[in-house]
Amino acid sequence: MSEPYFSPAALVLVAIIPSPEDLQVARVLGWYRIPSRTAPRILNVDFLAFYQPASFRDRKWRVEYYAPVLGHELTTRLDLLREDRDHPRADEEYYKVQLGPVRPLQRSIRAGNWKRFTFLYTTGEYLREARLLTDLTVSPAERKRLWKALRERGEAAPEYQVEGMASEDLPLAVLSRLLGIPDK
Repeated sequence: MSEPYFSPAALVLVAIIPSPEDLQVARVLGWYRIPSRTAPRILNVDFLAFYQPASFRDRKWRVEYYAPVLGHELTTRLDLLREDRDHPRADEEYYKVQLGPVRPLQRSIRAGNWKRFTFLYTTGEYLREARLLTDLTVSPAERKRLWKALRERGEAAPEYQVEGMASEDLPLAVLSRLLGIPDK
């Protein structure tokens, strides 16, 4: 039986969800955070799928949930987690990825021998069929199509908001960094 919400061609970013509390934030508040310094280049994908590390105890080392991506913005950790004012990275930039409803996969995808990673791009088709994380890696024949789709999404960059400023008001250096354009 197929997943009801994604097409085979959907672009999916598999991302680590650090803790059960972070999964609860995604479910209840509808967002996921990624430090900008470690973020993948392209966040303009159709879905996030969440990899659960050892902090999930008896539900560790698997992907069990996914959510549609509605958009993303650049903010600070402090703006996202106001109760962590004294956190050493409180002033660092984070992407806040807005999510639709978090849904369970038809069957979980186990890590197998592949337990440590942060991000992995795949497609809806691979996510539907995978039993192990390694099954999510796109075949060489389809890799060009995946990267082409990701590049197109990257070129159609969203409007970023930083403390109420629209992207046209952001300094060129900041926009270049957001879009992955190297400094000259």
